[in-house]
Amino acid sequence: MQTPQFPPSRAAVLPLVGGALAFDLTNTSSGRGGPRWLEHLQTAANIVDWARHAKILTGRDAKRLHQLVSANRRLAGRLLEGMLELRELIHSVGVDIAATSRARPRHMDALVRIHTECLSRARLTPTASTVASTFAWVWDPIESPVEAILGPVVLSALSMLTGSDLSRIKRCPGDHCGWLFFDATKNKRRRWCEMEVCGNRAKQKRRRRRT
Repeated sequence: MQTPQFPPSRAAVLPLVGGALAFDLTNTSSGRGGPRWLEHLQTAANIVDWARHAKILTGRDAKRLHQLVSANRRLAGRLLEGMLELRELIHSVGVDIAATSRARPRHMDALVRIHTECLSRARLTPTASTVASTFAWVWDPIESPVEAILGPVVLSALSMLTGSDLSRIKRCPGDHCGWLFFDATKNKRRRWCEMEVCGNRAKQKRRRRRT
């Protein structure tokens, strides 16, 4: 099995085409197991950049977290280890569902464990000031920096798994890709993570074969 390559990280600019925050996280690695396996979450700073890009963190909070992980190696290690564990769990669940419509219980149990740990550091906060406002789970990025990033992602995963049509979970068949996405199209005919990238590459490949 191949090992990942570590090019300059594109965590802050990767396309967010997963259709769900959880899949946007899994797509920070591509071409898994192949000769073009790319890893973009190489450091805790990369994770903070991605979280800002994915709108988990505000620009101000991202700046403060950069300072924290730079000054605290233990915190940086916890964030990197926790995020990669969560990413690989969600990826395994997504791949299994896309292929067989089922997920392994041990993976689901691990997601619930992480969710429980994150909720222990969260607060339920009104989303608006009106009487009819709803509530949302909110984390303080300074008090709980790891949970503030992992919490929204695992919540996205479990919300999708418990409240969505799982037949819409798909894996891009593009060469050296394998990105996961939630197909929100009306007829469920989305095939590629990005038609402009993997779809066009497949078209060009078929054209070369014909000629």
